[in-house]
Amino acid sequence: MSKSGKILLIIAAILLGIFLLAVRPAIKSYNNMVTFEEDINGKWSQVTTDYQRRMDLIPNLVNTVKGYADFEKETLTAVVEARAK
Repeated sequence: MSKSGKILLIIAAILLGIFLLAVRPAIKSYNNMVTFEEDINGKWSQVTTDYQRRMDLIPNLVNTVKGYADFEKETLTAVVEARAK
């Protein structure tokens, strides 16, 4: 191999090394962004799950309040009837 061929090979190797050193942080940054995005999506999924759980509990709460209101109504009716006698 001629002297100029060796020089070109060395220059190509140096350029390739510089390119790889420049690309590696970009790839790492991209991977970090993907990881952060997955974390965010997971946390939002947890939020929507919590909201759905709360929405599922509302009918139970309404039925509990209705039952207590019926109890209060019966108690008030009994007290009023007792006073009337």
